[in-house]
Amino acid sequence: MPFAHTLIAFSSLQKGISKLLLNDKKIQQDLEQNWIVIAEAIQTILRRENYPQPYEALKELTRTNTAITKETMHNFIDNLSVSELIKSELKEITPFNYTGI
Repeated sequence: MPFAHTLIAFSSLQKGISKLLLNDKKIQQDLEQNWIVIAEAIQTILRRENYPQPYEALKELTRTNTAITKETMHNFIDNLSVSELIKSELKEITPFNYTGI
């Protein structure tokens, strides 16, 4: 019996999801205005590279009550004491390709 309830629930879920409409333009706009979402990825790579206090470095960047843009993030990366290869790797991360995995 529980199996039937599960099938009914999944069927209802599929029906509801199929009615959703995504506003791709708005999603792209939100991502473009929120480069702060890649701070976690940058921190993870800095930890991998044994960068001293990566959390604190990003905390200074992200807690300024100003918008974090592509330019802001790239300026931050340019001023890090890491190799050009790592800077290049960091600059490849964008809100559009970072999934958190």
